Amino acid sequence: MQPEMPSRIGYVVKRYPRYSETFVVAEIASHEAAGLEVEVFSIMPPNDTHFQEAIARVRAPVQYIPYHGVKAADFWAALDAAAAALPGFWKAMEAAQGEDAHAVYQGALIACAVRERGIEHLHAHFATAATSAARLASHFAKVPYTFTAHAKDVFHDTVHPDDFRRKLCDAGATVTVSDFNCDYLKRTYGGAAARVKRVYNGLDLELFPHASPAERAPWIVTVGRLVEKKGFADLVEACALLKSRGAPFRCDIIGTGPLEPALAALILERQLQDHVHLVGPRPRSEVVALVRGAAVFAAPCVVAADGDRDGLPTVLVEAMALGTPCVSTDVTGIPELLADDCGIVVPQHDPTNLAAALERLLSDSALRVRLATRARQRVEADFDIRCTAARLRTIFSAVRARGGAGTARPSLARVAG
Repeated sequence: MQPEMPSRIGYVVKRYPRYSETFVVAEIASHEAAGLEVEVFSIMPPNDTHFQEAIARVRAPVQYIPYHGVKAADFWAALDAAAAALPGFWKAMEAAQGEDAHAVYQGALIACAVRERGIEHLHAHFATAATSAARLASHFAKVPYTFTAHAKDVFHDTVHPDDFRRKLCDAGATVTVSDFNCDYLKRTYGGAAARVKRVYNGLDLELFPHASPAERAPWIVTVGRLVEKKGFADLVEACALLKSRGAPFRCDIIGTGPLEPALAALILERQLQDHVHLVGPRPRSEVVALVRGAAVFAAPCVVAADGDRDGLPTVLVEAMALGTPCVSTDVTGIPELLADDCGIVVPQHDPTNLAAALERLLSDSALRVRLATRARQRVEADFDIRCTAARLRTIFSAVRARGGAGTARPSLARVAG
């Protein structure tokens, strides 16, 4: 007998919608297509200038939880309202020991909405503020919660191991986006990570049609925030090497971020302004078209000085789906994605090897086709959103079958270390 599926679920995220988090929108839309009712709790308002067209396909209502400008009177009013609506609330407040006051306030508001709307399960993305709020709402409303851990929330210097361990222990299950992450969490947190499962971020493959890269012009494309972990400075240096060898090419870097002035200066310093272009952010449909027309997709990811890194970049999976052969680096889960002739992996911080890989793909049509064909097969097998979202729903059902919140939760004393 199959475990009963929760019929209504709340997704807790830091900001919604968010341009870079296409996987959240795809996940929610796939749940809705399977008959699951979803509500979104966003603990901050959106701050992007471009959004995904796919958001129009999501029916889930969004409740924005106040964050800025919350006064002490607001805080205590929220707690009093939660105490009136939620049996045992003050006892459950023991779970808030050591938490940020914002998380307590947000958890109380979400818990009241959960009780009022008959939400049976909470799922958060990223093991930071959203999961803090979801964990407390789970305790207050007595419904189970799960969360997906990605990259910065796992590896960054600001991660507090005791806080992360508490979240692992209290969650009905934890999801992460690569085998690399899964192994890391189990090594680092021991028994507290016993219920960690790997589920890849899925794609709606209908939105990413495959096209052969056989006849494409020598055009390199990359997409991402202009931040250290994306490794775009290494890509500019690799392009300088390509230019010095007389290779014909164009490179477009799509995105915006704090390193834009530094990258622009490096492009000028290397005299690459006729070859490398910072094209800024673009609407989602335009990004797909640009990637689908390129001969190579480059993702020169690195581990940043503060420990930040990509877990398994969704843009790589999108490029693979579209038929654009990929070059990336040996960071976190990327080698498992590009293994078995699905792409080329080079060492991080190595412009020389990066340039060599780019030049091979720019000049070898047969190699492009072989890698692109294998990559599309891999994406269809492991990243179809219908399959990955169904796997998540199986996890939600298994948590529910165990009795929901508070069941089979090991004590911190037992799992410490």
